Amino acid sequence: MYGKNAWNKYTGEKLDALMQFNEEYKEFISKCKTERECVEYSIELCKKYGFKEISEYKKLKAGDKVYATNKNRNICAFIIGDEKIEDGINVLGAHIDSPRIDLKQNPLYEKTDMALLDTHYYGGIVKYQWVTHMLAMHGVVCKMDGTSVNVVIGEDENDPVVCITDLLPHLAADKNNKPGNKVIEGEDLDITIGHMPLEGEEKNAVKAHALKLLKEKYNIEEEDFVSAEIEIVPAGKARDLGIDRSMVIGYGHDDRVCAYTSLRALLDAGKCSRTTCTFLVDKEEIGSVGATGAQSKWFENTIAELNALMGNDSNIATRRALTNTRMLSSDVSAAVDPLYQSVFEVKNAAYLGKGICINKYTGARGKSGCNDASPEYLAQIRSIFDSNDINYQTAELGKVDIGGGGTIAYILGNYNMEVVDAGIAVLSMHAPNEVVSKVDVYEAYLAYMAFIKNVK
Repeated sequence: MYGKNAWNKYTGEKLDALMQFNEEYKEFISKCKTERECVEYSIELCKKYGFKEISEYKKLKAGDKVYATNKNRNICAFIIGDEKIEDGINVLGAHIDSPRIDLKQNPLYEKTDMALLDTHYYGGIVKYQWVTHMLAMHGVVCKMDGTSVNVVIGEDENDPVVCITDLLPHLAADKNNKPGNKVIEGEDLDITIGHMPLEGEEKNAVKAHALKLLKEKYNIEEEDFVSAEIEIVPAGKARDLGIDRSMVIGYGHDDRVCAYTSLRALLDAGKCSRTTCTFLVDKEEIGSVGATGAQSKWFENTIAELNALMGNDSNIATRRALTNTRMLSSDVSAAVDPLYQSVFEVKNAAYLGKGICINKYTGARGKSGCNDASPEYLAQIRSIFDSNDINYQTAELGKVDIGGGGTIAYILGNYNMEVVDAGIAVLSMHAPNEVVSKVDVYEAYLAYMAFIKNVK
């Protein structure tokens, strides 16, 4: 089913199943706007399917369902197969961080009788797209007494929202002459959160009022921002797009659309002959660095833990397991936009509605920073997709010397495992609201399930 429109095979009960799956996905993406929220949701979903945390096991056997987490930002879910782990694992890997705006550690200030929060953007945002949107605050504040406070402001319909203001066009002649990446500067992405002064205060009275409200609702002080992790994201739920309801528009499709479909595929596939895994990671948008990025040793250590619980704690068993592993790096592709076709090489581009998209390589210019999957592995993936009636396409990220980008594929490829990128085409990628096709979401879910059941 290479390069064909996937909608053509969906009618009746099949179409109903596709639409219901997307309703469940919309709930996930509407609730999970930070990495921590994605991990919390994933844990609850795993528990519904009978999974237990790895610390609850003293031994593992075929059929056991186990998950492990790392610093509230990573999760690995495994279903133990009949074959030895050192013979390899079938892995679906996706990232759960998305471009956004973060608060600085000393964020709160007052200016012209307005209370604002100083910010530092995260990942490859287009800065001018974020102004004048209704925004929400999500995150956690960790206090010195060891307690933590979850913060969500702007999602309940009765909540206030926050925003970044912008200059009216009548006064923006100089600003509008700047290039697009300079129209809004990074230091001008500060969040407006208040305008009402605290009664009885003469200096910084608006800031004082904001602090009073935060103290009343969350019992946090200004100094607690130092150990806080607050993310600024678009407010509101994901919605159907198009009068035919064929698409979903919302924040964070990159890459949570692949994260959700990968996790659901694992949960719904059940026990397979090989051990199966969904691995959800952080920090991809800034290079997969740090303790919770794909470059961390945590995934490797978790495989070693599984081997130990299976009675084989040798280092060579873990090395063999990683080498023999087969993986889909479940990451999104840039869909051809009918308004901007000139930046795509149309014969090698992703389109909405043609199913899951395989990227043999990503990188930039001369394939710099890519994984470049082997043709033997691609042939096996093609065979699995064709035999399971999966619609798929292949693509690059834009024209040579124009496009480029990276995923986690090359990092896991460093273990000598077979890896290829395979994900969902997205319009308006990295914007506050991105667009996916419902049929691609469902086809990816089916493709991921076919992969973990059949790849060797």
